[in-house]
Amino acid sequence: MPRTPEQDRELAGFLSEFVMPERIALIDRVLPFRTRYVTVMLEDIYQSQNASAVMRTCDCLGVQDMYIVENRNEYTVNPWVVRGSDQWVTQHRFNTSQADNTSGALSALKARGYRIVATALHRDSCPLEDFDVRKGPFALVFGNEREGISPAVAAAADEFLETPMCGFTESFNISVAAGICLYTLLRKVRLETDWALDEASAASLRVEWLGRTLKSPGDVIARFCRERGYSAE
Repeated sequence: MPRTPEQDRELAGFLSEFVMPERIALIDRVLPFRTRYVTVMLEDIYQSQNASAVMRTCDCLGVQDMYIVENRNEYTVNPWVVRGSDQWVTQHRFNTSQADNTSGALSALKARGYRIVATALHRDSCPLEDFDVRKGPFALVFGNEREGISPAVAAAADEFLETPMCGFTESFNISVAAGICLYTLLRKVRLETDWALDEASAASLRVEWLGRTLKSPGDVIARFCRERGYSAE
């Protein structure tokens, strides 16, 4: 049975007894800026530095979730690029033995109420500056470095987004494109939408982050549950 927000607050207080005050202060400073109004889906990225750079950007800009599709290419973290951001960004990985994991990721996003926004040139593409963030939560989908988005993403997309360019090169590097899109759109999101985490999500995430600072968080949580008579699940 999932914990209630009240139980999460109790658990966070218990975990805080084992965490340095400086780390608690950092978590409390970062948490209010986290959002799930915007998320990112990476489809079959094959260069680890690109995927890791996008994750680092998500963390720096306050995007809590990334959806990672692995069809032909396995997702790996480049520690020199990610700089620890993989500890703080929630990763939803779609990497079953099926050839097509894209459909599962798209279904999960739609089930959570996200608009699928494919970042690709299309006859109906919306320029980045004109994108309407007020229509509801959205997932920015970035295809791989060579082929871009797949036909499955193109078919499922609710909208298409393009980043205007004025050079000879056809496209930005994927990590640069993600950085430009997220920075531009998040400025609008924070001004024009109800973007903050709800109480339950914030309480749960605080517990998760406090736990990640401990060597054996499972043991500490199990002790808390025994003492309070809560289920450990």
